[in-house]
Amino acid sequence: MHKRPRVPARPREAPAVAPLPAGLEAREAAVRLLTSVLEQGHSLDGALAKAFQKTSLEPRDRALARLIAATVLRRLGQLEAVLNSYLEKPLPKKGALWQVLLSGAAQLLFLDTPPHAAVGLAVEQARRDRQAARYDKLVNALLRRVSREGRAAIEAQDGVALNIPKWLLDRWTAAYGAETARRIAEASLTEAALDLSVKRDTASWAEKLGGAVLVTGSIRLAAGGRIDGLPGFTEGAWWVQDAAAALPARLLGDVTGKTVLDLCAAPGGKTAQLASAGADVTAIELSATRLERLKSNLDRLGLTANLVEADAATWSPGRSFDAVLLDAPCTATGTIRRHPDILRLKRADDVAALSEVQTRLLDHAAGLVAPGGTLIYCTCSLEPEEGVQQVERFLERHPQFERRPVVAGESGVAPAWLTDAGDVRTLPFQAADPSSELTGIDGFYVARLVLRG
Repeated sequence: MHKRPRVPARPREAPAVAPLPAGLEAREAAVRLLTSVLEQGHSLDGALAKAFQKTSLEPRDRALARLIAATVLRRLGQLEAVLNSYLEKPLPKKGALWQVLLSGAAQLLFLDTPPHAAVGLAVEQARRDRQAARYDKLVNALLRRVSREGRAAIEAQDGVALNIPKWLLDRWTAAYGAETARRIAEASLTEAALDLSVKRDTASWAEKLGGAVLVTGSIRLAAGGRIDGLPGFTEGAWWVQDAAAALPARLLGDVTGKTVLDLCAAPGGKTAQLASAGADVTAIELSATRLERLKSNLDRLGLTANLVEADAATWSPGRSFDAVLLDAPCTATGTIRRHPDILRLKRADDVAALSEVQTRLLDHAAGLVAPGGTLIYCTCSLEPEEGVQQVERFLERHPQFERRPVVAGESGVAPAWLTDAGDVRTLPFQAADPSSELTGIDGFYVARLVLRG
């Protein structure tokens, strides 16, 4: 029998993949960041590094994802109060449902996102989450109500009381008084400006960047946009560093040709300052990952330092240094403007635990200072136990050291930043430069100590 030839089956065409709605990927990334911080306890910077390490997200979408996540972390108490006021009973923990709602509410109430975009994309996010999909209509209804009524609710709230943990506000009140504590809190809930330190030609770079030169020597720009897209980034002309964080190295004065030890050095802003100023710098960092980041930063800047992976509390080089700078690990409560995750991750008992670490580091650092040399101790904490109390106890244990008070005007230090003893204490609401339209500065404590020769 004659067989009919077999006709090859036509290959099935793959179903067309519908393009993602514009802006969805950025919102999805924001929700992942919030989950990493709020559910898993990771820092926002750590979550960002992990999330964007291997991603096809455009820089603009990365910036938006970070902005949404940071806004939620900064205004979490207010956002939760608004959302909960519209719920008859608490929502179940279903996938990323709560983070989707927080993200959508933040866009509507604080980021001026058009309601159709914020609500529509949040509903789409819920539908794409297997556990949250059944709540898509609830997401739609809740966020539409937030869009209609939420701003009036926000205006009636006490943002400080809702967003700042009570233990932290109580501490600031005890240390600085109720009025100053509230000003610290209000400033901490605002986005910080972008401060840069430059290797040279500060005025010229300020003009190229469209920024202002502060009296402290930093360049200040408005926050926002791609940092790596700014003029001078690729050629390593400058690095990001808050004006307050730039003060400790400057308070060492002329370091040309001097040996300077930078303890707990990563991410390397102070190491870069010292190397750029002509010092022979040795930088110590315990974390290999952070040390690699420091090296990468120095490479971009065309600067060199002796990098050592070691525990700064035990490292013994068998020599001493003309100057030692210890920017000690701390609760970082002075940097909430830049790191709002601190509000959600730090606990009251962290202060005592970190204070013990600082004591060990300070005591070890004392043995690394050459006679007549200088020891700079600083933290970006607002807590007295991590600042002035730490130094007072150190001087009791090490009478061979004495303070060398900082004077007003030195390195641009304002009189309001000085304690009676001559230490530097900046507060987030203080102006980095009265002539700058962009105000605020990180909360920093700096003490300058000298070993008697």
